[in-house]
Amino acid sequence: MGFDKLEADLGGESVLVRSILAFENCDAVSEIRVVTSLEKFPAVESAAKRLQIDKFVEAVEGGAERHLSVNAGLERVGAHCDLVAVHDGARPLVTPAAIIQCGQVAERTGAAVLAHRVADTLKRGNDAGEVCGSVSREDLWAMETPQIFQVDLLREAYSAVLAAGDVVTDEVSAIGKLGRPVSLVENREANGKITVPGDLVVARAVIRERS
Repeated sequence: MGFDKLEADLGGESVLVRSILAFENCDAVSEIRVVTSLEKFPAVESAAKRLQIDKFVEAVEGGAERHLSVNAGLERVGAHCDLVAVHDGARPLVTPAAIIQCGQVAERTGAAVLAHRVADTLKRGNDAGEVCGSVSREDLWAMETPQIFQVDLLREAYSAVLAAGDVVTDEVSAIGKLGRPVSLVENREANGKITVPGDLVVARAVIRERS
């Protein structure tokens, strides 16, 4: 992006704040912890106070890799919590309804992830940047967040990941290393990740439409 995408403006609030507000407005959520760098603590705490985000508990310092950051946040989750939702702050369009739907499935199965079916035609490329084959999109799903799990199950998965020195790019991968299934929850609402400048244009349009 060339700048901190989480600080980009989306209708008067930052990308990160929009993500936090989705969980604040979700009745099924009891606590919110924001895992981020130390220098972002004041901005996060100020926004939580300004917007009266009652569920915000604390900011937690993250690690050099995603799995280390998630584990740092997981260590702060209290024993009274049954489920934990891990959400990427760069997905500001997630809705409370989608969070609840994913949580209901996780409550039944122990592990669930918001996802959508892959609709694009997929090709494999070579080192020269040329098309060298096709990839069937049948049964392919693109992972989203939140990814919601029974707390004890996710702790077990991350303990195994850290003990093995593995690197995982999402929680579904961590659970998969235990050989446990993760339920797919199809999300038909916009929940894109802010990755390139054009994503901000789309996100702003979605927010205008919803409001």
